[in-house]
Amino acid sequence: MAEIPDAPTKLDQLVEVTAVLRAPGGCPWDADQTHASLVQYLVEETHELIEAIESGNREEMIEELGDVLYQVIFHADIASHTPGEDFDIQDVAEHMTQKMVGRHPHVFGDLELESADDVVAAWDGFKAAEKPSRTSVLDGIPLGMPSLALADKLLGRAQKVGVLDQDAPSIVPVQNEDELGGLLLAIVASAKSQGLDAERALRTTLRGLREEIAEAEAGTDT
Repeated sequence: MAEIPDAPTKLDQLVEVTAVLRAPGGCPWDADQTHASLVQYLVEETHELIEAIESGNREEMIEELGDVLYQVIFHADIASHTPGEDFDIQDVAEHMTQKMVGRHPHVFGDLELESADDVVAAWDGFKAAEKPSRTSVLDGIPLGMPSLALADKLLGRAQKVGVLDQDAPSIVPVQNEDELGGLLLAIVASAKSQGLDAERALRTTLRGLREEIAEAEAGTDT
């Protein structure tokens, strides 16, 4: 029977436990997993974490953060034993540390930014310096995002290229998220009663918005 290995920290111990589970003589199920086979669990665990955060339950947050953390460690262990990938959790941590330092020159460098608004205004420049290969405001937006989250992301990009006016007045009279949630539910209920697919309808509209953004960028470039 395998024993829980000793390690300097609790996090190191979890990394070692994961390695034991996936090593010869460990758990056959864990050993058989791939990056692709774990995607469904990452999605599930992420949604469970969101629910725990929204409920404000401390114990549930600890558990669900742990589940998401385990997914990250699991993927890193797979990579460490996959030819052509050859990285581990330490490489992941190193890359993230460099990324955070690079994106915060106002903390780790000489740049002076006084407020959160100043940081937001400078954020695109930080990311552009980090990833010069990205030439479109649409780069880096995963189309698999939930449609409402994707809509929010694309609306922000549309404002950046002038497709939408950032200062345009709101045309939907809602004062808070409770009212907004009720309105969104009513829209979905209305669509359902008429045999319409609200998810498909929004995604179809978002494809059109993506095209408008791309066309606006092309016009700017010329």
